[in-house]
Amino acid sequence: MSDLLVIILSLVIFFWLGTITFLLVRVLKTFTRLTKGVSEKDLKTILDQVLDEVADEKKFSKELEEKINGLKLEGLSNIKKIGLIRYNPFSETGGNQSFVLSLLDGRDNGFVITSLHNRDSTRVFAKPVFGGKESGFEFSKEEIQAILEAKKSRNVK
Repeated sequence: MSDLLVIILSLVIFFWLGTITFLLVRVLKTFTRLTKGVSEKDLKTILDQVLDEVADEKKFSKELEEKINGLKLEGLSNIKKIGLIRYNPFSETGGNQSFVLSLLDGRDNGFVITSLHNRDSTRVFAKPVFGGKESGFEFSKEEIQAILEAKKSRNVK
């Protein structure tokens, strides 16, 4: 029985030493990678340097995020949505020579330009749009259609 106990105890010790050796080799490889190309520095100095670099990267990342958010807000005021409707307002003239052009920003603010064409003249009108709705001027059905087309042309969040 004592021989069996010695064998079991030897196997446990052998397994334990193998596990400790494996872990030690992994730690030494990591330490070697950290100190590669570095002379006369201890682990604390190297880790402090790595932590400083990580802090700098976090700061830089936060600055980039703030700039991106600023650009998103600024971009909302640029014209992004365009709707164009051609139509014939007068039955006696041929072709769809008249049109409505709707130009809207990311908040659905902008304007519509309407051009009415007949044989003798062409008239051009402009009306403001705020939040995708009329503001002070009543819209024609073609102008409303152009605004709806502009809203569908590019969904911006």
